[in-house]
Amino acid sequence: MKYSANVIVLAVLIMLLSTGVSAGQTYNSSKFEPPVSYEKASVWADSIIALMTLDEKITLIGGDRIFFTNPIPRLNIPAVMMADATQGVHLRDSFFTFVKYPKILPKSTAFPSPILLASTWNKDLAWKYAHAIGEECKAGGIAILLGPGMNLYRISQCGRNFEYFGEDPYLAGKIIENYVTGLQSTGTIATLKHFLANNSDYFRRKSNSIVDERTLYEIYTGAFKSGIDAGAMAVMTSYNLLNGEWCGQSKYVIDTLLRQKLGFRWLVMTDWWSVYDGEKVIQSGQDLEMPYRIATAKAKELVENNKVTEQDINRMVKSILTTFYAMQSFNRKPDPTLLNKFEEHEQIALQTAREGIVLLRNENNLLPVKKDIKNILLTGEYLNEIPQGGGAATVQGYNHVTLGKALTEEFGKRLIINANATDQEIHNADIVILSIGTFDSEGWDRPFDLPEEKEKRILHILGLNPNTLIIVNSGSGINMSRWNTKAAAIIYAWYGGQTGAKAVAEIISGKTNPSGKLPITIEKDFKDSPGYGYIPEGEQLYNNWNDHVERTHPVFDVKYKEGIFMGYRWYEKKDIEPLYPFGFGLSYTRFDYSDLQISKDIFTENEKIEVSFTVKNIGNMTGAEIAQLYIGDADSKFPRPLKELKGFDKINLKPGESKVITITLNKKDFSYWNPEIKNWYVEPGKFIIMIGSSSNEIKLKKEVELL
Repeated sequence: MKYSANVIVLAVLIMLLSTGVSAGQTYNSSKFEPPVSYEKASVWADSIIALMTLDEKITLIGGDRIFFTNPIPRLNIPAVMMADATQGVHLRDSFFTFVKYPKILPKSTAFPSPILLASTWNKDLAWKYAHAIGEECKAGGIAILLGPGMNLYRISQCGRNFEYFGEDPYLAGKIIENYVTGLQSTGTIATLKHFLANNSDYFRRKSNSIVDERTLYEIYTGAFKSGIDAGAMAVMTSYNLLNGEWCGQSKYVIDTLLRQKLGFRWLVMTDWWSVYDGEKVIQSGQDLEMPYRIATAKAKELVENNKVTEQDINRMVKSILTTFYAMQSFNRKPDPTLLNKFEEHEQIALQTAREGIVLLRNENNLLPVKKDIKNILLTGEYLNEIPQGGGAATVQGYNHVTLGKALTEEFGKRLIINANATDQEIHNADIVILSIGTFDSEGWDRPFDLPEEKEKRILHILGLNPNTLIIVNSGSGINMSRWNTKAAAIIYAWYGGQTGAKAVAEIISGKTNPSGKLPITIEKDFKDSPGYGYIPEGEQLYNNWNDHVERTHPVFDVKYKEGIFMGYRWYEKKDIEPLYPFGFGLSYTRFDYSDLQISKDIFTENEKIEVSFTVKNIGNMTGAEIAQLYIGDADSKFPRPLKELKGFDKINLKPGESKVITITLNKKDFSYWNPEIKNWYVEPGKFIIMIGSSSNEIKLKKEVELL
């Protein structure tokens, strides 16, 4: 049957406008539901596919102008805009001058890095953080945010660790699910990336992650599953190979693992320039090749030569149309009224920094700085610039507050600033504040060790003045072993965004009581790491975009020999003492744990149990504590970690105040992936419930039995 263009346009418009959902409607729930159900959107997609030519279908499965989908003008289907990602909107007004890329926003807020957000352990704040970013996307008419980035922290050298949420799949999953619901409540699609096992940026397109099935399920798909269950509408595949096949064109990765096992049914897209075989791409379960059709450039020939079918193309098109229709992405227009929200977004960014900065060391209560301290010297790096990571996650921000400015506002004439302070100035200072850092970036990994010249400078300053506070600005762990015990205090500031320095200054002065805790383990030496030895023999790290070398570099294997024992699980199994353990962070007050109660000491796998305990502030300052619940399997057929995080809560307490924390555990919390039955399995036996302030500081424990 033939249809005129006018009839088609009218039909499409009626369908778009007949959903009965306001474009401004927002959601705030544990699971996001799109404005239009999958079932209704799927029916609509089928009706449009029936009207499309093969050429139009093929056009739709590839991107356009770097960050757009292709429009189909005949059917009144507009292009959909995307933007990078996770810690704010990466504005690219001057990016790729050979394409027309419109000015979308006058500015965007540079939020603290995701690893700092994870350090807050604050689920509600994660929702607000992402909701604010979603509002800025909506202000600019951006339908898809190419984030959150959520690959786990396997090695400290990974250049993109700052974009992710730490080493533990449970913690990352709880932050992710709130990020997804917060972002998508604004109508902005969240894109979970990069699927899967992309834990290094060292020649990332030639890196073949060798990972066993149990490890994939227990460690590397966990946070993705949390995001999917929260309602994420898009997933981006990764650059690397997994067990011998590039993820973006792997039927096992996309169709079997992502779609069948994890239950994802919305849009899947490639990372930019990451696939090579069009036939495999089309048959893998992939939907959209970005930024253009390159691998799939000859899709029509593949259909004509019976290498793929038109039904394969239809499946890709249907997924794209269904997702965009369900989210009303075709209706996405800039909303300038949201430009009035920037001040509110700045406050969310600042609060995130306040809660995510981690105090690692504070000997002799150097901090907070006392009122009688008159001579404070600020020296080192990042005094007059904002520390941040590079690549797709870069967000420039506005209203920058530098460390020099923030500390001057906090301490006035008591502060002296000299990036290259003399020995005499260092020696004479009552307190030295030494700012150091690294530049971490997409595209390459960076050494765990600081450059020798920087190490010598740190040690020299510490030798001149032991009352030295070191501020670390970095996206992941660094080697602090040579000077850790020599510094009076250490603040891990991560990349704090445009106002992070203000939060640092408040913590130093005592206006803010630090409450962040590490979402990672910081090792003493990189040789202690589970991922040590991942670089091919005879090669070394590089520190720039090395695409020309990557093109000719052979594929190399990265063997995940540690299996499920990643992060703190590894250090505990191997009895390796880290420099700082997962979950660690100091406060200016002290907390006491008591009265561990469990609703049932003996229970079955289908019963939930409630674990309750009391936390009391026994110090002199209001503060927040992050109480952590771990489970250990006392006797299992297969090896299991000594403990695994399965619950946490962050509470604020006044001096002398106490609160009862209750955490509910269910079947999944006691399960592991059984490779024999290829499914999650709850093995009867005894388990240890542990409550602690960090992974290695367990305050309370009790044994339970699962029948």
